[in-house]
Amino acid sequence: MYLCSKQLVKDKIMFEFKNWWRYAVGGILIITLVFALSPSERVAAQDGSQTTYVVQPGDNLYRISLRFNTTVGAIVAANGIPNPNLIYVGQVLVIPTGATPPSPPSTEPPQQPAPQPAPGGTYVVQPGDNLSRIARRFNTTLSAILAINVIPNPSLIYAGQVINLPGGSAPPPPSTDPAPSPPSPPPSGPAPSGFALGGHIQGYGQVGAMRSAGMTWVKQQIRWNRGEGTAAAANAIQAARNNGFNILLSIVGVPAQMGDFEQYTNEYAAFVGQVAALGPNAIEIWNEPNLPNEWPVGAISGTNYTILLQKAYNAIKAANPNVWVISGAPAPTGFFGGCTANGCDDLPFIQQMRAAGATNYLDCVGAHYNEGIISPTQRSGDPRNPYYTRYFYGMLDTYYNAFGGQKPVCWTELGYLSPEGYGPLPGAFAWAADTSVAEQAQWLGEAAALSRSSGRVPLMIVWNVDFTQYGDDPQGGYAIVRPDGSCPACSTLAAAVR
Repeated sequence: MYLCSKQLVKDKIMFEFKNWWRYAVGGILIITLVFALSPSERVAAQDGSQTTYVVQPGDNLYRISLRFNTTVGAIVAANGIPNPNLIYVGQVLVIPTGATPPSPPSTEPPQQPAPQPAPGGTYVVQPGDNLSRIARRFNTTLSAILAINVIPNPSLIYAGQVINLPGGSAPPPPSTDPAPSPPSPPPSGPAPSGFALGGHIQGYGQVGAMRSAGMTWVKQQIRWNRGEGTAAAANAIQAARNNGFNILLSIVGVPAQMGDFEQYTNEYAAFVGQVAALGPNAIEIWNEPNLPNEWPVGAISGTNYTILLQKAYNAIKAANPNVWVISGAPAPTGFFGGCTANGCDDLPFIQQMRAAGATNYLDCVGAHYNEGIISPTQRSGDPRNPYYTRYFYGMLDTYYNAFGGQKPVCWTELGYLSPEGYGPLPGAFAWAADTSVAEQAQWLGEAAALSRSSGRVPLMIVWNVDFTQYGDDPQGGYAIVRPDGSCPACSTLAAAVR
């Protein structure tokens, strides 16, 4: 949720959509409050001269322009849109005069024609594939594949995608050479065990409060750009050592740099391997990779993420087998209604991870829980809805069971939001308006005690210790150090870990 360097703070805003919540990042609204609208509510005439349209999930200006028989340029001009690539769900767009509104959707499911394979047949993309590799495999060319497939970005394909093959292409004959022996797995250190408590920090100004709370870990998050060295990671590790803490580093890349996926994942793995050699205690591989702002749109899947995770795990363990590898916690959400290449609910995402073999490439399953408004001891009773992300046990059971109980769960963010001492929460966070600081303290202590006694959680990172931002993204409301300098949660957390 947060990038520790000041220019890389990741805003996290929760929204309701059919009783689900989602995020906004970097101050740019990605998803906003949406209600199920009838067709007449989505398109409305005004004064007989113009039409308005409410942006729906999956829309972009090009699709909307086709729907209304107009152009992207005309819509941009009519609405003063500064960036045609950034529109958001719920946004009301003026459709230029003369555009034809879409017909109401049929109540009958459309009969889709069976896809017609290209003369050369089809191929299902496998993990690690790219178009150049597929072209070589089938004795064809990249341009020939692009000519018969609608692929906007040749550098972005995803596992499971069906690619048409040109006529005359054929796979190479099977090799008569014996199959090479699989490489030996890298050495792995001791499995995570016991229980430890830590906090996500901006700096080391609250070391006394952290120690009084029984915290022995800190978490910091860094953004890695291709070509950068390990200086930021080295500084974070040294600062943790100087203050007597173990450190979890969350290392997040840049989705826009992932065009050549194979090359990028190789470079990322090499980088985290170099960081592992510096001696951190744990590394979290990415952050919320099920969201379109954190992973390339069109390539989001637990399968693709596992390709990165596998390479990173192998590099880390080869450099320092004692470093825990924690999978990047997905954003808890039911917004997408499943899993698509443009965004994925967290449960199917981690199920895809397990199916792709992720269990072999992690020491602990990363999880986030920060939308609670009731005690973590409760398994029901949330006034919003019974969705599992509302509940401490809903999240713990879901993530633990998704991997068959073979791996523990690490809370890399767990927090409760309270506006007390700050003022009213922004509308996107109104669900926490009634949470007091006393409840925050009580629930954090209970969450730590439950995690410790579960035998399934070796690490709980409190979100957060000392953040003070309180605007559209009220991070300060999660902080255990309150505006008056007090820390009511410090005593409840300490009691849980004694």
